[in-house]
Amino acid sequence: MSIKVPITEEDKNKSYFKYYEMEMATPPAEKYEEISKGPIAQSEALLIQDRNDLFKPGYLDCEFGYTIMEDGTGYVANHTFMPGVTGEMLQWWFAWHPLDPLRYAIWDNEDHFGIEISDEVRKKIMNPNIPLKEKSWGVTHVVQESTGGPSTQIEIMFQYPKDLGYDQEQIGTDACSFMVCANGLSLMPDGKKSAAVMTHMARDIEGGVELRSRFWMGYHIIHGQPVKLIPDGFRLPKFIPQELIGHNVKEYTNLASILPKVYAEEKNKW
Repeated sequence: MSIKVPITEEDKNKSYFKYYEMEMATPPAEKYEEISKGPIAQSEALLIQDRNDLFKPGYLDCEFGYTIMEDGTGYVANHTFMPGVTGEMLQWWFAWHPLDPLRYAIWDNEDHFGIEISDEVRKKIMNPNIPLKEKSWGVTHVVQESTGGPSTQIEIMFQYPKDLGYDQEQIGTDACSFMVCANGLSLMPDGKKSAAVMTHMARDIEGGVELRSRFWMGYHIIHGQPVKLIPDGFRLPKFIPQELIGHNVKEYTNLASILPKVYAEEKNKW
């Protein structure tokens, strides 16, 4: 039986507590079979310099897999079909969920231990004059979660897509109905911080959306340009991107399962 993250007695009176009580949706077995086969070829990975290729029609060489690159950095790609979901629902979710740790917990009730935002971020989210998609751009979430090992504090610094070098004009077109992207810092057990660049983008397809996620581990994008932050000669251990892709499959499979219902019930309840 799974062990759920702790919550408060007050949480049990909230309208969305029922989603915390639910068992997590079961991810597709074939995805874990692919992970177990080991890393993809480096040539299949999308280079961080080519990240705008995500806006191209069709699919890239690899839409699912992980690897360690020649420069020692890590790479993760995930593809999630989300039936009944729209880009607007995802925009709403990324604005709505950081307002309450229970909302983060219902996303993954086994691994999402907490989330914090500043008062300034809370005011931005609650400001009715700020467009929905922009409520999650230029804000920072500090989360406590497990991506496979012990619970870790991660600082997720969401950016305006143009500031991370993306063609922001593509968002809201057939190429992309939703995007969030961030520089992230994970606090490691030795007190050091591990850098990564994260991107989640979706496009509408028949029956829902396909969410395409990418992580470039060991990088940040600074002034629009990718900067490798791990020392030359250092290689990330293979298990780090391997655990991350497993967690990403788990959390987004569950979000795909609950989001249409949560949105219908809570979309006007900030």
